Amino acid sequence: MDPTQTVTTTRLVEVVVPVYNEERALPGSIRRLHAYLSGRFPYGFRITIADNASTDGTWELATRLSRELAHVHAVHLDEKGRGRALRRVWTASDADVVSYMDVDLSTDLDAFLPLVAPLLSGHSDLAIGTRLARSSRVVRGPKREFISRSYNLLLHLLGAGFSDAQCGFKAVRTEVAKALLPAVEDEEWFFDTELLLLAERNGLRIHEVPVDWVDDPDSRVDIVRTARDDLRGLLRVIRRTFSDATGLPIPASVRQAQLPEGMAYQLPRFALVGICSALTYSLLYWVLRGAMTPFAANALCLVITAIGNTAANRRFTFRVTGSAGALRHQLEGAIAFLVGLTLSTVSLALIPAGTPLAVELAAVVGANATATAVRFLLLRVWVFNPKRNRRPKA
Repeated sequence: MDPTQTVTTTRLVEVVVPVYNEERALPGSIRRLHAYLSGRFPYGFRITIADNASTDGTWELATRLSRELAHVHAVHLDEKGRGRALRRVWTASDADVVSYMDVDLSTDLDAFLPLVAPLLSGHSDLAIGTRLARSSRVVRGPKREFISRSYNLLLHLLGAGFSDAQCGFKAVRTEVAKALLPAVEDEEWFFDTELLLLAERNGLRIHEVPVDWVDDPDSRVDIVRTARDDLRGLLRVIRRTFSDATGLPIPASVRQAQLPEGMAYQLPRFALVGICSALTYSLLYWVLRGAMTPFAANALCLVITAIGNTAANRRFTFRVTGSAGALRHQLEGAIAFLVGLTLSTVSLALIPAGTPLAVELAAVVGANATATAVRFLLLRVWVFNPKRNRRPKA
């Protein structure tokens, strides 16, 4: 260790390494991780090997390593599941920050301090390694690359703000983890994604660290099954987003990190409604454009989708039920419609005659996307403002 580097023993970071039948990789990886943290990590640390019901010699090796190496512990679970292992250790942890990494140590360990430092300083609440940043250097096969990018693209289309949900290199402030874990249902590979989506919904700050990552050719992960389970988990979270309006009791010490009241709940729902509206608009415009001018087709499509958009946001995003005020909401929502109509009309006017229909459609969709931000603000602060919609006392 650099003699000028000050060791901060008053802060503790717990690193969980979930394993299942990893007797071949476990000893070398844990010794390498222990040597790195002992020599180059400026905070106190604990390495916890979480054995997920291994059937080989993994548990015996884990207990042996815990006896040989300082700050190394081992826990055994009778059931498989990475999420189950992380839940067990993180819930019982007394560390300031809890984290985990895959046993193959595919991620360069030099990224670990940048991962946990923003959490220890209080700047962020969760941190993830990302293999999809421009500065990341990644070596992996085309199949894994395609599945990973497709999955994360789907998450982005659904409104997720983080770039890489599946990288096995994450950390969380312990008090935040303990607040979120009771609401996380998955016990296996979707655990990570569900935790991150839940954190975003509650307005917590997620820090991303570009990492260097080398694929492990001996990985035990069933790629196809994992992708299928992730999609099932995603569908479950989407259904819950539309049916569960309950927020989480986020600790007072991190409340300042949250978005304005209600916005963390409203943003993902507004995004989902917006995606449905954009798809509907695109289909209608494509069909109607052959029978009328671009300006007429655009106006008609906007009228139809604006009515549906306002109604859907009224019910799902802002949780306004019943018929009271419905007509007023539609009339006030028409202001947002006019913003979109103005921007898209200007875009169409700037397009030269004879432009292909696909370019035409891209222009109006882009203009309407710009108007979406204005629509959300109008709906939130005016049309569906709780103070305006609160019924007067009798």
